[in-house]
Amino acid sequence: MAQTNFSYKTLMWKRLKKNRGAMFGLIVIILAVLVSLFGYVIAPDNSPNADLQTVEIQAKKPGYSQQFLKIPDGNISKSGWLDYFTSGEKNNYQLVPIRGYSTSGDSLSVNKFIDEDTTVIQYYSIAQLTLNKPAHIEQQFITKKYWLGTDRFGRDILSRLIIGTRVSLAVGLIAVLISLTLGIILGTLAGYYRGWIDEVIMWLVNVTWSIPTLLLVFAITMAMGKGFWQIFIAVGLTMWVTVARLVRGQVMAIKEMEFIQAARALGLKNSRILWRHILPNISGPIMVLAAANFATAIIIEAGLSFLGIGIQPPQPSWGLMIKENYNFIITHNPMLAIIPGLAIMLLVLAFNLLGNGLRDAVTP
Repeated sequence: MAQTNFSYKTLMWKRLKKNRGAMFGLIVIILAVLVSLFGYVIAPDNSPNADLQTVEIQAKKPGYSQQFLKIPDGNISKSGWLDYFTSGEKNNYQLVPIRGYSTSGDSLSVNKFIDEDTTVIQYYSIAQLTLNKPAHIEQQFITKKYWLGTDRFGRDILSRLIIGTRVSLAVGLIAVLISLTLGIILGTLAGYYRGWIDEVIMWLVNVTWSIPTLLLVFAITMAMGKGFWQIFIAVGLTMWVTVARLVRGQVMAIKEMEFIQAARALGLKNSRILWRHILPNISGPIMVLAAANFATAIIIEAGLSFLGIGIQPPQPSWGLMIKENYNFIITHNPMLAIIPGLAIMLLVLAFNLLGNGLRDAVTP
């Protein structure tokens, strides 16, 4: 049995590799996972939630560069590697956008950038800026390039896009795990035992199915409150019905096959038949449905965040980024809303392509 299962998985992988669309989707998903895991390491703005705001440079176009003066706040502290990896590094300084500077003794004068036509001269003590190390004054000046521009709060779009990948994948993963857990358990019980158990579960499925998905998510979100974990549960609790119906039908078909009848004749327990013989044989369709549900969860989360009842600021979410910048679509910088929209489209397309490839590999 183990050798047969291994051979089946090897054959399925060979079929999947021949599907270029599925492999493209798989590569995109792997890259998205790596970006989400190492987001704060690769993001230009590694502050918590990539929320470093500089309102003077709001809504700048991709490729914009700006020079800054770093003003230390006196609270010098370093985050541990685990905190940095998961939450970013807290800023110990303030960034002041400037257009130029000059020094005279211990005095530093800068042309603070206000807008394209306005600057204001401000003076600072070099000793205070460098913590009594005047020779290090050049280290207080940095130039940042915003590859995808800035949003209406002057935050780096690229950094928030990178950190927002973690939210989209996390919502999809948790929602799919919740939906698979509930759907597999209830669908298996309904399909295997039938009778009143099947009637009760299918009544629950039909009632849940009759409620529009977004309305059901709204209701659950309003009952549980707005937040990061609430959106996981809300999306997951609306997607289990599809899994339950699929599993029920698959179990009803397989339990009538000869090898299941032989297992019953040998006196095997129902639990062993279910978990060792039936569920492994329906894993293929479940994987296909899981990929489709993953894409659906990402779209639902983006829609909820756009409507303001999903992920809350300042935590970055692709749907929230569209909401914050969609007004710029009809003005001078539509890319602020188009870029996160393209990211959603690409990731959803990747999961759909992978799901189609899995379907063809499982049932050639």
